Amino acid sequence: MRLAEFILANIEPILAEWEAFARSLSPGATMTIVALRDDAESILLATARDMQNRQSLQQQASKSKGHGGAGGTASDRLDNASDLHGVDRVGWGFHITEVVSEYRALRASVLRLWRESLPQPDLNDIDDITRFNESLDQSLARGVHSYSKRIDESRQMFLAILSHDLRNPLGAVTASAALLAVPEDNPERRGRVVTRIMNSAQRMERMIGDLLDLTRARFGGSMPLKRRSADLRQVCEEAMIEIRAGRPEAVLRFQASGDLRGGWDVDRLAQVVSNLVGNAIQHGSGAPVTLNGQEQGDAVTLAVHNGGPPIPPEVLPFVFEPLARGRAEGASQSIGLGLFIARVIVSAHGGHIQVSSSTDAGTTVTVVLPKVS
Repeated sequence: MRLAEFILANIEPILAEWEAFARSLSPGATMTIVALRDDAESILLATARDMQNRQSLQQQASKSKGHGGAGGTASDRLDNASDLHGVDRVGWGFHITEVVSEYRALRASVLRLWRESLPQPDLNDIDDITRFNESLDQSLARGVHSYSKRIDESRQMFLAILSHDLRNPLGAVTASAALLAVPEDNPERRGRVVTRIMNSAQRMERMIGDLLDLTRARFGGSMPLKRRSADLRQVCEEAMIEIRAGRPEAVLRFQASGDLRGGWDVDRLAQVVSNLVGNAIQHGSGAPVTLNGQEQGDAVTLAVHNGGPPIPPEVLPFVFEPLARGRAEGASQSIGLGLFIARVIVSAHGGHIQVSSSTDAGTTVTVVLPKVS
């Protein structure tokens, strides 16, 4: 059986090996089957059909230079599927080397499965392998190009949003400092101005802290934890008090049941609560925000719910990735590190975090933390 025919007849076992390899990569552990397989089927189908078409020297040269197939329906479909794959892998947090390794694994799987199915070598084998490698290299080049382009776009957008977010508290500090420079005998007014300066400075400090956490996580460093025996009920109550002080207009509710004691990094988990509740307030359109803590066997569950507008389905899979979320939600939003940092902290505790959202049920972010003595 020719290689192109073999691919078309054995899509499912090839996809199963693609899925298994993608799941072994760090971002793939929590992904669904659909997300893991991504655009792989379209890539394989387009590759096989492209191999069945005659190829001119111009098309061969174009592929070798990473410029695509230089026309042809199957080749164009291969380019489109590869572009989508690169963009999707950015959204899921894959590194460029992991994207390349997926293609290496796919190449090895197809050739191994095909070889095992052959009763004996054929004179056409060399031509088939050459065409297969050319098409797969074409797909890899397009995938890497679209991945890199999305990363560059996201970085530019991220920097623009960061500059916007830092400008607001910095402007408040500058304006308040100018007011303090004017002599007056109104201690109450001066006190309000000083408070405004402190709040703005603390906001910038939190943003810088989030950026440091982002850098540490992106470069593979683990989130350092200082565990001690503590009750998450008290951690949540204190965090909610701080949030109410800064957001007096928000309607906040806290409920807890069971034994919420364990070995936690109290400061980090307070940061998780603050990030999740703050995010719920920001996107809840004034709807009440509920924090519910509950014991579940050897774990503790924290659930933050708001009844605001649902997260769009196309954005939902990427809410924990700041660059992908920012592009989807628009440059008017904040830098969007809250959910990302929360996920990093929860993962460092050995737990997991997930989000569900619908028009009827609202949006709920659920954190599950195993108890550690």
